[in-house]
Amino acid sequence: MNNYELMVIFTPVLSDEEFKAAQKKYTDLIAGVGGETVHSNPWGLKSLAYPVQKKTTGIYWVVEFTAPSSFNETLKIQLLRDEQVLRHMVTKLDKYAVGYNARKRSGVNYKNEKAEAE
Repeated sequence: MNNYELMVIFTPVLSDEEFKAAQKKYTDLIAGVGGETVHSNPWGLKSLAYPVQKKTTGIYWVVEFTAPSSFNETLKIQLLRDEQVLRHMVTKLDKYAVGYNARKRSGVNYKNEKAEAE
């Protein structure tokens, strides 16, 4: 099992129920292959740096998960087929990124932690 982070930008015309249904769809897809959702973070509506499909805003969602490497192609196909998705990006996380994300979620200040270790 590898650690991944998925960022998806959904079309801004989704209602809250549709956005939650889309999140559930992808978390169920991850669970269906034996993966596990570590953390889900809906950022909400944000401005885009440039127009995408004539839209200037999008609903951002970031999810950290573990899954087998063979799952990436399946996920990519599902994201490309989904008309609600404007853009997506999957990033493989190394052990340092996983540790950083865990510290960030727990609220530990890395600078203070480093100073106390010295």
